[in-house]
Amino acid sequence: MAAWLFVAAFLIVVLIGVGGATRLTQSGLSITEWKPIHGVIPPTSESQWDAEFVKYKQIPQFKQINPRMTVAEFKGIYWWEWAHRMLARGLGLVYVLGFAAFLLLKEIPGRLIWRCGALVGLVALQGLVGWLMVKSGLEFRVAVAPEMLMFHLGMALLLLMGTVWTALEAGEGQMRWRGAPLGWRSAAAGFLGLVYLQCLLGALVAGNRAGLVYNDFPLMNGEFVPAIEWAKGIGYSFLHDQGLVQFMHRINAYIVLIYSVVFIVWMNQKANDDALRSTGTLSAVLIWAQAGLGIATLVTVVNIWLALSHQIVAVLLIILVTILTWRVFRADRVFRTSGF
Repeated sequence: MAAWLFVAAFLIVVLIGVGGATRLTQSGLSITEWKPIHGVIPPTSESQWDAEFVKYKQIPQFKQINPRMTVAEFKGIYWWEWAHRMLARGLGLVYVLGFAAFLLLKEIPGRLIWRCGALVGLVALQGLVGWLMVKSGLEFRVAVAPEMLMFHLGMALLLLMGTVWTALEAGEGQMRWRGAPLGWRSAAAGFLGLVYLQCLLGALVAGNRAGLVYNDFPLMNGEFVPAIEWAKGIGYSFLHDQGLVQFMHRINAYIVLIYSVVFIVWMNQKANDDALRSTGTLSAVLIWAQAGLGIATLVTVVNIWLALSHQIVAVLLIILVTILTWRVFRADRVFRTSGF
């Protein structure tokens, strides 16, 4: 079971990476229909390619951004989106077939059946959310709605965290002790929550293309707080104002950096478990590396390779912090005499 779930987690990482490349190459709206079954087969003749291109020509992205695009150029963006959708279908099969097989073999412990069932349900729901995200960019926008991009990535990361956590539970077996004291569990969960929030804010930055403005650091056009347009309402500004979205991403990054250092240094002093300490230290190192990548992405006005690396490292970081949090939750004997 653990092997099955870790394979699924690896596929999620690959899928998010391809999704990031699809977004950065502006390929996500190239397929304008949702055909879960028939969409597996791509165009195989010039007439079929022409038919797909005609559909793309009807949406605002072509009319406003790519009016001079050729069929050959269209094929380039089409293959990115097709690959993303095929990986998503493959991931769904891995979850459904694996879950069904382990159920039939009666190899899933009762304590994990509901968790695995929830993961399968989340995969199915994610497919629907992905299509709704694409649909948000087909009628009135030249790109998908930023909040839908955030929702789509947020669900993918929830699926990833749940899969890694369940894989660790399957591999380790049922816990014999109560777990770490509440203070440590709360602190670890807070750490994971802050990293997750930072990923969501990063999706808002990407969806609003907010990395293309305010490309100085540490200030924003020489100011700590950028000019913010509030005229369209508070909700709109928090989701769509480029300056505010980037400002929130920066501020939460500072919070994550400070929290990680304080939490991990304190944990390393109090925990007498080498695996726990090494996981924490590696998490801290990766967070600082991720901060450096974020700054480099910003000041280079979103270099595509730096931006893609920034996204992939974020995914690796959330896996590592999930493992750290799981270790803290099961570290009862480690913290028995040295809790908060």
